[in-house]
Amino acid sequence: MPALLLLVLATLFWAGNYVVGERVVGAIDPLSLTWLRWALAAVPLVVVAQLVERPRWGEVLRRWRALLVLSVIGVAGYPLLLYTALQHTSAVNASVINAANPALIVVAAVAVGQAAAGWRVWGGVGLGLFGVLAVLTEGDVGRLLALRFNTGDLIMVVAILAWTVYTLGVRRLQVPVLAATAVQVVLAVVVLAPFTLATGLEVPTDRPTWWALLFIVVFPSVGSYLCWNLAVTRVAPGTAGAAMNLVTVFVVVIAAVLGTPPTLVQVVGGALVIAGVLLAQSRAAAGRPTPLQPRP
Repeated sequence: MPALLLLVLATLFWAGNYVVGERVVGAIDPLSLTWLRWALAAVPLVVVAQLVERPRWGEVLRRWRALLVLSVIGVAGYPLLLYTALQHTSAVNASVINAANPALIVVAAVAVGQAAAGWRVWGGVGLGLFGVLAVLTEGDVGRLLALRFNTGDLIMVVAILAWTVYTLGVRRLQVPVLAATAVQVVLAVVVLAPFTLATGLEVPTDRPTWWALLFIVVFPSVGSYLCWNLAVTRVAPGTAGAAMNLVTVFVVVIAAVLGTPPTLVQVVGGALVIAGVLLAQSRAAAGRPTPLQPRP
């Protein structure tokens, strides 16, 4: 299958996580959804990692401490924050804010010495920040001055901060990507289990919610990782980074098809964020590209 088609499929599946997740959190709580998602996806991801990468599991498990920390931050933390945000904001808003993540990762990489930056990076970050602020305030400057924001949007900002920390940490691992992901997913299931049981595990009580959960397990959790990792070894880092912008585009299109067309502010904000990311990534690093990590 062509690499570009694989990238399109991966981003389409991740976009589905926003739209479907927005509906599922109305039926089961974010913690239960996060735990069920990874509990059902853990074994398939281990199998996929074995078939695709054939890793030396003993060597992977020697990094269990680092993998545990990364699991808590990115595999457990990010989707839990995302699903919590979707209880209070729209899938479109969440995806637009999330689209600023690549530029934020570049800034963080520069700060810790993993990349170098010029005017393009800082200009791109400025554009992206302006776009996110437009969405956060819904175009009302008064909200910014009064610090009145949607709770879900603010949680989504915390989510992309967590993903930034996770991405920089993952870049230091000398472990095959799929194997590392599989181990982190298993660790997330173990870590979240006592909290999920203590608060009361909620399971779908109707067929549509079960189908929605299975979609999240099969496509955003397993399918996206397989498509993404098969593709990124065959394309330039810049191409993969640019492809991540399709997530927001697909979310807007899916939401519109389902009867929730985007507002003008969301369209303008999203366009600014995507333009900022493209500008920042055009020269994100001097000799040391900053590839995006696939997101759970």
